[in-house]
Amino acid sequence: MQEEMARHIAELMGTMECPKGFRCAETGFESLCKAGDIGLERYLVCLEENPPECVFSLPFGEGYFCQCPLRVYIAKNLGK
Repeated sequence: MQEEMARHIAELMGTMECPKGFRCAETGFESLCKAGDIGLERYLVCLEENPPECVFSLPFGEGYFCQCPLRVYIAKNLGK
């Protein structure tokens, strides 16, 4: 991972609270919640089985968006 990306990720993590303890970062972003990039700047579509259980889920229509800043950054910049 590039130094600039690592620095940005650290900044993001410093500005938010994660109920999962940043498990995604601890695993090198191998353990990520299921989400898909649909072209929105600050949101992903949540593909988890129980989105209402996540503090970062946002109900929209019949589905849910993910608004976790770290998850969005990873999807947009690392393609995961």
